[in-house]
Amino acid sequence: MKNIIQNIISSILATLVFAVVLCGIYPILVWGVGQALFNHQANGSLIEDNKNQVVGSEWIGQNFTSAKYFQPRPSSAGTGYDATSSGGSNLGPTSKKLINGTTKPTALPPKLAGGPLQPGPDVEDFDGIKIRVLIYCDANGIPFRLIQNGMEVDPKVFKTEKGDFDPVKLITAFNDDAKPLTVKPASLIPSDAVTGSGSGLDPHISPKNAEIQATRVAKERNLNLDAVKAEIAKATDHPSLGILGDAGVNVLKLNIALDKFAAH
Repeated sequence: MKNIIQNIISSILATLVFAVVLCGIYPILVWGVGQALFNHQANGSLIEDNKNQVVGSEWIGQNFTSAKYFQPRPSSAGTGYDATSSGGSNLGPTSKKLINGTTKPTALPPKLAGGPLQPGPDVEDFDGIKIRVLIYCDANGIPFRLIQNGMEVDPKVFKTEKGDFDPVKLITAFNDDAKPLTVKPASLIPSDAVTGSGSGLDPHISPKNAEIQATRVAKERNLNLDAVKAEIAKATDHPSLGILGDAGVNVLKLNIALDKFAAH
């Protein structure tokens, strides 16, 4: 009985000691070292804009739609770069959905109260690589051809009255098994420009992708092209230890730097 009591007391004391060390002292020590030596990284690697307001983290990408900004790679995380829904499209390289995209029907309110919903027009469901290539070429001045049934098609056929590409028309033509529409760019398109990362949160694009977009951004901002390329170089993260991984241009850091550049 005496040994049992001693073992119980030893177990309780050991539990208390380890609880204090592992649940108290160790976490506080790690937190303190992080705050003292790696304050920026420990607090989320947050980035401020030219108004000193936090606009994001340098490790999580964001969507940019204006032509004056560098565009990130596509994202399938939620509605795009949603850290709560991190993940890729999970579509394989032979997937027709990934390559051609898909559309989906919509529903309109019933014509009579209490009646059934009425079928509405189709809308884009998933854009697909072909339409990404087309839009990337069009936005960045890369010559391309649309080929259907062995003949070249005028891109205006697939544009709206406003001059924008109609995604539903394009995706429908891409999925036409009898005479599928094909996009033929005049030069190779960087893969990161038309495919997403596994996490959907990647903040980087390849240097080649940034180089292609530089001309458009410089024109939209009325800046010298060399000045834009200099900012690209500053926003480029090189391989760790010089050998691990590939170089990548941080889109958020680059776009904020350009906004600050323009503000001066």
